[in-house]
Amino acid sequence: MNKKSILIFGAGKIGRSFIGQLFGNAGYEVVFADVDQTVVDELNRRKSYPVVIKGDTEETVIVRNVRAVSVLDREAVKEEVARASLLAVSVGKNALGEIIPLLAEGLQLRDKLTPGRPADIIIAENMRSGGEFMYSRLKEYLPESYLLDRLVGLVETSIGKMVPIMSKEDLKRDPLLLFAEPYNTLIVDKKGFKGPVPEVAGLSAKENIKAWVDRKAFIHNMGHATAAYIGNFCHPEAQYVFEVLDDENVFCITRETMLQAADVLVCHYPEDFTKNDLEEHVDDLLQRFQNRALQDTVFRVGRDLPRKLGIDDRFAGIIRMARQQGLPYDRIAGAMAHGFFFEKTDENGRRDPRDEVFLETLQVEGVENTLIKLCGFHPEKDKYLMHELKDRYNELKTKRKRQSEKP
Repeated sequence: MNKKSILIFGAGKIGRSFIGQLFGNAGYEVVFADVDQTVVDELNRRKSYPVVIKGDTEETVIVRNVRAVSVLDREAVKEEVARASLLAVSVGKNALGEIIPLLAEGLQLRDKLTPGRPADIIIAENMRSGGEFMYSRLKEYLPESYLLDRLVGLVETSIGKMVPIMSKEDLKRDPLLLFAEPYNTLIVDKKGFKGPVPEVAGLSAKENIKAWVDRKAFIHNMGHATAAYIGNFCHPEAQYVFEVLDDENVFCITRETMLQAADVLVCHYPEDFTKNDLEEHVDDLLQRFQNRALQDTVFRVGRDLPRKLGIDDRFAGIIRMARQQGLPYDRIAGAMAHGFFFEKTDENGRRDPRDEVFLETLQVEGVENTLIKLCGFHPEKDKYLMHELKDRYNELKTKRKRQSEKP
């Protein structure tokens, strides 16, 4: 068994720039399991990788004591799962289900080699109820005799770090290079660990992780998307998030929308947050969103409309919560409606394929059918919100038409 080692499924932006950096700096051996053979080979050749911190000043952090295995080498991955002192997953919500069968095999081997030794898994994913999802899927692949409740700690997190898309030129220069913002605090579920909470600088353990996951989803994620959607509507030529927030009107609308969501969270989690706490958090986030050195694009922040306009995601999720409490959500719904006009492209002039499907469906079938087919809305239970969004969409469509007709 390796001492102080962490196996991270996913050698992507968050896996390397955040989880790998935190644990590497704390003296852990960092092992990545990834499908990208180029990245795997390069990590094994160099045993390190650079993270460029983009802030007021630029700093390069070298993460050392690193190696990697291909997820296609199932036996090697199972051995790593069995021997690591800590596990983490950072593969993206859509791919999480694909690695769970392999993870389950590794957990069984772990229990065979070191019976009764628990495994804590840090769920470094941008999702709500990640622990419940992983528990139910692991249950499918583990035998009934495996003591899942005793042997596996499912540690939900709130991932607040922003990592921009790398340009082709930068990646060609160094396939392991990453840019990231200075923020480096990983909020984790204190109750999720079976073993002791690791003593790692930057790890912040919370008693009620649900409150902090919702703070991330409904203030950070929602506010970021609001800036992208309203900013893109007002300034379709703008490339970067800081550019659209230079418009005082876009900035103020974004801030007011985030504060409306904050009011809902204070009402829902009175023991975890105060109005003052969340107002300070909103202003800190807006300052981070305006980080010019990070060069974070409107495209990255707004893309994947089916997910970001989904019924449980950043906009509709907080709207549901507001309705339960009888609180206003007009600004949030208005920001969400701007997402229907998000047609941003990447550096090569291409839209996200998921956005292509969304926008084509919207043109052919309209707002309500698009939300039902692609965003998980229920035709009856969510009718109220679909009607509101349809009305707002039509208002914005008329506004855009008038703007285009101006001489």
